[in-house]
Amino acid sequence: MYRQEAIFERAGFALSRSTLAQWVGACGVALAPLVHALKTEMLTRPVLHADETPVAMLKPGHGKTHRATLWSYGTTVFDPMKAVVFDFAETRAGRHVQTFFGQDTDAAWRGTLVCDDYAGYKQLFGERIAEAGCLAHARRKFFDLWAHHKSTVAEQALGFFGDLYDVEREVRDLDADERRRIRQLKARPVADDLFAWLMAQRQKVPPGSATAKAIDYSLNRWAALTRYLGDGRLPADNNWIENRIRPVALGRNNWLFAGSLRAGQRAAAIMSLIGSAKMNGLDPYAYLSDVLARLPTQPARRIAELLPHRWQPANTH
Repeated sequence: MYRQEAIFERAGFALSRSTLAQWVGACGVALAPLVHALKTEMLTRPVLHADETPVAMLKPGHGKTHRATLWSYGTTVFDPMKAVVFDFAETRAGRHVQTFFGQDTDAAWRGTLVCDDYAGYKQLFGERIAEAGCLAHARRKFFDLWAHHKSTVAEQALGFFGDLYDVEREVRDLDADERRRIRQLKARPVADDLFAWLMAQRQKVPPGSATAKAIDYSLNRWAALTRYLGDGRLPADNNWIENRIRPVALGRNNWLFAGSLRAGQRAAAIMSLIGSAKMNGLDPYAYLSDVLARLPTQPARRIAELLPHRWQPANTH
């Protein structure tokens, strides 16, 4: 908005940032029912991703910023529904995740959540929600060890992970049953060998060393890391949602802060629809322009027609 203010000024239009912010806020309010419908439909899916990234938020009455969190939730690469929903919260506390999934309600989501090892997710897991770990995070521990120290142990570990990912490239475009069959046939033996190798190596390295920490990460999360082998619906890692949140992380270089909790929530609503539109191959500008024009007269019972994965331009009706 700082840049746009200057651009408009050069073109002869005196538009302040506060005016621009009000316009964007109004769009966020108008789009909120559509984001709610997107979230409601996404929570019918059996497998979801979760990730989070820090965002600065202006503290009311202080003139200073503090670290807020933008949570991201999305469907998997294997799901025909392509959607991401961002949720802006004041903190990184796990209660925000529990609220998103409605864990205190009768309509609580049930399924498998793919996420990293952040403690904020842990209270979710139990009878209703199963945990699936991120193979890429486990691999990254060894990659960093190899890149910085040229560790031969890390190099051997990377070989195992490479074999597991070779299988994932092979099964990417298959249906869930066939994906599971091939994983059991080809990836399960590799995973078993990796586990035995990790156990053996752990006895050889000193506690507290970088190598021990890398090994412990995988061993401590082994059940979650290998859950994908027995379920063809599950991805092997959390990269899909990390890629959805990456533009936000890059965009922080261009932002000052979210002006308030409400402003952050409105921004999250807009970003949810832009991100979902991109996932469905849509031009976000064309999508939002059409949806904002149609929302005021769209019956509430038909609002799902305007979701990115179902949207058809008005002139095709």
